[in-house]
Amino acid sequence: MNQAMEGKTLAEKLAAAKGAPDGEPAANETAQTEQAKTAPDAAPKAAPASSAVEAREDQPAPATGGNDTDSIVAAAKAMRGGEGADVQQAAAKVCLIVDDSRVIRKVSSKIAKSLGYVPIEAENGEEGLARCKKSMPHLVLTDWQMPEMDGIEFVRQLRAIPTPHAPTVVFCTSKGDAADIHEGISAGADDYIVKPFDEPSLRAKLEKVSKG
Repeated sequence: MNQAMEGKTLAEKLAAAKGAPDGEPAANETAQTEQAKTAPDAAPKAAPASSAVEAREDQPAPATGGNDTDSIVAAAKAMRGGEGADVQQAAAKVCLIVDDSRVIRKVSSKIAKSLGYVPIEAENGEEGLARCKKSMPHLVLTDWQMPEMDGIEFVRQLRAIPTPHAPTVVFCTSKGDAADIHEGISAGADDYIVKPFDEPSLRAKLEKVSKG
């Protein structure tokens, strides 16, 4: 550098010495500008976490389809413990058959079931009365002559039970005199059929009382 400065005037030497430092920053600024032009765009800054949460809260929750709701409700009831079965049984029509003859009970149960009833059985008036106190049936078929409690006493006590829906009561008995029929109706029965009877006769009687 000393050789380059030789032969120059003092003013030229001062100008050269002053220009060298000033030129370097300018060159650096030019280089930085060129790098900024050629460098790839920087990735956008991520949104703050709070903004992301607010965006999710503003979005409506996905709607639940009607079929999905029904399935969930059905599953919840099943898990709750057999409540659906109780409701179904309560809605069914129940026929109570009170007779000390097993054959008569089975024949009557078959016919009642074919007419849409849920048949239940009792061997005598006491058992029949206990069933009625527990859950009042829609229809009662009862014999007259039974051990423990006969049909007349059973019907009288049945009619004394407070209930919003009194059952239809039909005597099914071998006592077929006019006086017997009057006594049975007076006790609280709605209809009467005399034994022995065949299946078509009993079916016709039950269809009649079912229609009211």
